[in-house]
Amino acid sequence: MSVEISKVDTILEKFIIDQPADSARGLIPSLLEIQNQFHYLPKEAIERVAERMQVPKIQVYQVAEFYKAFSLEPRGEHLVTVCLGTACHVRGSDRLIDQVGRFLNVEPGTTTTDMRFTLEGVNCLGACALGPVMVVDGKVYGSMSASKVEKVLKKYMDQEVAADE
Repeated sequence: MSVEISKVDTILEKFIIDQPADSARGLIPSLLEIQNQFHYLPKEAIERVAERMQVPKIQVYQVAEFYKAFSLEPRGEHLVTVCLGTACHVRGSDRLIDQVGRFLNVEPGTTTTDMRFTLEGVNCLGACALGPVMVVDGKVYGSMSASKVEKVLKKYMDQEVAADE
């Protein structure tokens, strides 16, 4: 997968500060925006961030690996997250993540072969009263059940079909 460095440069222009002592101040926001653009942090982008922000490449990698929001592996266009915390677990989140996996034909922590969906399980989403909870591209779906999975995910599949037409 080739990365358009010009897109990375455009993003970095918003965050680069002229004083070298403050050069890393925009590191996390720039990585978040690059992640939004490419759905992960490509190696070429990380190298460009280190070069343009004048920070060691290892420091950029440390930040990217520390925060769960970042991925060094390509993610799907849509990120599906299922809460596996205690409150959601006792309400059936294990059945929920299994159903999402079956419907998308993907294991938790992986991406569909067409790069459309990535499925992740997380320890807690902080929406315990709504459990079990599934989040798709930042939109929270509370009181989910295995029987509701197909209806919710088909909306995202249909959006792509409508966008392609």
